Order: sequence, then structure tokens, then C-alpha cells
Amino acid sequence: MTGSDPELVAFAEPPDGTMYVVTAAAADGARAGCLVGFASQCSIHPPRFVVWLSTANHTLRVAREASFLAVHVLGGDQRELAELFGTECGARVDKFARVPWRPSADGAPVLSEARAWFVGRIEQRMEDTGDHVGFLLAPVEQSPDRDAGPAPRLLALRDVEGLTPGHPA
Repeated sequence: MTGSDPELVAFAEPPDGTMYVVTAAAADGARAGCLVGFASQCSIHPPRFVVWLSTANHTLRVAREASFLAVHVLGGDQRELAELFGTECGARVDKFARVPWRPSADGAPVLSEARAWFVGRIEQRMEDTGDHVGFLLAPVEQSPDRDAGPAPRLLALRDVEGLTPGHPA
């Protein structure tokens, strides 16, 4: 927040929050996915989640044509998968040829190696939010519960610092 009040700048510093991989498939068969840091649950009843995709990102182009998005949580030890979806551009590389995945019931690509995932129907697109476009999602499908045991550390911003985004040239 250049040129802003110093107290607001400190508030806007990115926390070490969970990172997500968001994937989309359009009706024409195009697939895309990217690493996302801006995402949050935003309603309990009805359940809603929002993700913001960068306007510079190839995934945004596919997501604009999609009806569903899949949101994946990775473990802290899955930097390689995060790197693939965070540094490679889907306009140049087929990321899905490099990882196991399957289409959800609604066609969104689901990454087999994700710790957890859900597919959400796009309820609303929020275009006027700055350099990202928001997608309000209503969950329609989710990963099965994992075996009980200690919860793994999830992939966080600190795990992917230093990655160079793979936006189109």
C-alpha cells in the first residue's frame, strides 16, 4: 500500500496464511490451475467461500468461462506441487500432464495428491476488486475425510516465498 498511512501498511502485510491451488475447466475443454493466497470462507449458512484470481493469470481466463472451481489445500511438504501451479503458465505448459488428477462430477479438475479439496459452483464474479477477480463459491462436492491422526501442517505463504509467478508474457 505505497503512499498509505503507515498503520494501514502494517495491517495490509500478508499474513502467513494458507495457500491454495485453484483449478478450472471451461466448456471447450480448456483446463487451468494456479496457486492462490487470497481466499477465505465468507459465510456459514449458507456455506460460501471466495477466491481471488490475479488479472495477470491464465487461470482467470479459463475460470471466467467455467461454472465450477476446485479449491485444493496442500500439505506443508508439497512445495513441488505448489511450485508447478505457481510458477508455470498454463498457456505454455499442460500442468495436468505432470500430476495425477480426475474431473469432478461437474468437470473441475481435482488434484489427487491434495490434502483436501472442494468443488464450488460459481455464484458470483466480482470484477471490481483491484488486480484480482473474486469468485464466490457454493460448495457442491468435497474430498472424503482423511484417517484420524495429527493434522498436517498446511502449505503456507512462508513455504512458497521466492517463487516467481508464471504469468503469460
